Amino acid sequence: MAQKEPFSKDILHIENIDELVKKLCDRLVEDVFRKYKRRGAVIGISGGIDSSVTLALAVKAFGANRLFGVMMPEKDSSPDSKDLAQVLADKFGVEAVVENIRPALEGLRCYERRDEAIQRVFPDFNPKTDKSKIGVNQTGLDQNLPPVFHLTVIDAGGNSRSKILPVNEYLQIVAASNFKQRTRMEMVYYHAEQKHYVVLGTANKHEIDQGFFVKFGDGGADLYPLAGLYKTQVYQLAEYLGVPQEIIDRTPTTDTYSAEQTQEEFFYQLPFDVMDLMWYGMENGYTPKEVADVMGKTENEVKSIFKNFERKIKTTDYLRANPVMYPGTEIL
Repeated sequence: MAQKEPFSKDILHIENIDELVKKLCDRLVEDVFRKYKRRGAVIGISGGIDSSVTLALAVKAFGANRLFGVMMPEKDSSPDSKDLAQVLADKFGVEAVVENIRPALEGLRCYERRDEAIQRVFPDFNPKTDKSKIGVNQTGLDQNLPPVFHLTVIDAGGNSRSKILPVNEYLQIVAASNFKQRTRMEMVYYHAEQKHYVVLGTANKHEIDQGFFVKFGDGGADLYPLAGLYKTQVYQLAEYLGVPQEIIDRTPTTDTYSAEQTQEEFFYQLPFDVMDLMWYGMENGYTPKEVADVMGKTENEVKSIFKNFERKIKTTDYLRANPVMYPGTEIL
């Protein structure tokens, strides 16, 4: 049995990135053209690092003429998302279209349902002038405490207020907001079916393993080329593949709520460079002490972070589960 490499802050550095990219590209060609027998691939692009790296990989695998990008802004989207997505498409020569999904979301009463819940917490919330977001508490991570979500509203003057979100209001806000991801996936599949293409998912290892995706939304693609890569490794691929620097430098956001919000604030609770190493340590059997000595934390802090990861895996198993197929008469 090979001896385990000592835990270090460089343990996630990709030594043979040429070989990794070649294997990912070969796998894309095999899956798209031979396994699924499709003509190419469609991808939703948002100006984020994950979709940008997925697009760049696909272009390297089978060329820009076999790839089609879809930009899907809505009322709460940052203008940067569409602008950077266009920069990406232009850089790699990929044809891309803009599909504004706001009318579909209005038809589903997405914004209205969300704002109803917000107004039960902040009765004076004005959807026309105020912005909102939800986020998880940052202080409980090292203390083995379950996440507590807060609702923050920001008025037109920039004044911010926050309250702990009651369960029913939290569930309604999330359920309404999830219309966005599911509507985007419907649009991407329209273009995929119209072209006889597959849909490329853009989720990385953390999003899949920790459940940071919407079931049958961004969790509903055919292939996930980045599913085994930590976020810091996605950035390594971005540099290697020539993703535009303004995308690499952009802080990852949810781009879901009207107020600006990072992924760390909403869900992860840790910076990516710290979270990646912590997750790798837990997943690969390093002791809390081995990780703590390298990361500058106490052993108890690392134990609590490991437990937080385990809690997220357990509570999001439902999202990763395939539909249960009942056996018919065999059940008798």
